[in-house]
Amino acid sequence: MDINYQSAEEAIKNVKNGHRVFVHGSAATPITLLKSLIARSGELKDVELVSISTLGDNIFDHPDFAKSFKINALFVSQNVRSIVNSDSGDYIPIFLSEIPLLFEKNILTLDVALIHVSPPDKHGFCSLGTSVDIARSAVKHAKYIIAQVNSQMPRTLGDGIIHINEIHSFVLVNDVLPEVSYSSQLDDSTMTIGRNCAELIEDGSTLQMGIGAIPDSVLSFLTTHKDLGIHTEMFSDGIIPLVERGVITNKFKKKHRGKIATGFAIGTRKLYDFIDDNPQVVFLEIDYVNDTKIIRSNPKAVAINSAIEIDLTGQVCSDSIGTYQYSGVGGQIDFMRGAALSEGGKPIIALASTTKNGQSKIVPFLKEGAGVVTTRAHVHYVVTEYGITNLFGKNLKQRAEALIRIAHPAHREWLEKEVIKRFGK
Repeated sequence: MDINYQSAEEAIKNVKNGHRVFVHGSAATPITLLKSLIARSGELKDVELVSISTLGDNIFDHPDFAKSFKINALFVSQNVRSIVNSDSGDYIPIFLSEIPLLFEKNILTLDVALIHVSPPDKHGFCSLGTSVDIARSAVKHAKYIIAQVNSQMPRTLGDGIIHINEIHSFVLVNDVLPEVSYSSQLDDSTMTIGRNCAELIEDGSTLQMGIGAIPDSVLSFLTTHKDLGIHTEMFSDGIIPLVERGVITNKFKKKHRGKIATGFAIGTRKLYDFIDDNPQVVFLEIDYVNDTKIIRSNPKAVAINSAIEIDLTGQVCSDSIGTYQYSGVGGQIDFMRGAALSEGGKPIIALASTTKNGQSKIVPFLKEGAGVVTTRAHVHYVVTEYGITNLFGKNLKQRAEALIRIAHPAHREWLEKEVIKRFGK
């Protein structure tokens, strides 16, 4: 099939002053295209970059970046954190499930989309590969599509199939995909948290796992479970051993029975090979994956998400450290609420009791300026390395007392004094 491939420099010339540019995210970050775009720093003016998390260190490092570009982040990843917290960036608080509405309703009109796809098949169809999530909606609504075509991008099945007629410019690359491994982060505390979470998971449950080491830790303790299902916004390498052992069968799911349903995947090459042309895995648009109606339809939906800190009434901050924007709302509320509404479902907030510096993550009050992502009305189970508590149905003082029991022992006396100050003896 004849395709007129261009150099990245040539294709990127289609980005003009004042354009809003969507950037494909996660493991599908189109690094070659981005490098060519950022190389035009100082030349372009008022170009806005919109994306969820992107991978690849130093992509945005250019001394003249601020002269040409501004990042308007829908989720804040490590490589844009400093920019988002500067004059050259900002952040839109939004549920992951609702991001496609920004494109569909022209709240964020997209002039150009930079995407990363697999080579076309004999029928002319490429795949959005590791990241369908919000990218499919961006492709539908952007005025001009520039695709980085990569033989190393896995061909995934589901909503991410895109015909070459939808693409305006093609750039051929042979780039290794960004890889992320959480195994090095599996310390004793993380493993204990994983074991505690696993105690809450019943056979036949449908799991959602967030990003990080804790989800992989949880999965490592599920090897003797039976007939688990996966319906999640994303997953990593941790599910592969459970699929190989026959633990994950998706047998009891109501939606996509027999299949792992996801929006995107981040991991190692082993994961990318696992999802390549795999009919067991279906990659779907995020407004569907994260729809609470869909999530709650599956039996025993279990949502495991993390937090930066939680106050003694159960308010969860998971996107900022005070006013410093650290990550984003993402899909936490989508799945916390969906799991709560599922028959036998369990929404879980899992976090270490302290920071790396020994400060308590269970606090009397959230830091000034901190964002409440999950409200205290949404929170049910909270898990640390010191145990499990369920805040559902508890009043404010009971919640505080329950959270102190799973706080780090070194901080319990201080927290107890704060409870007395607030609620009395």
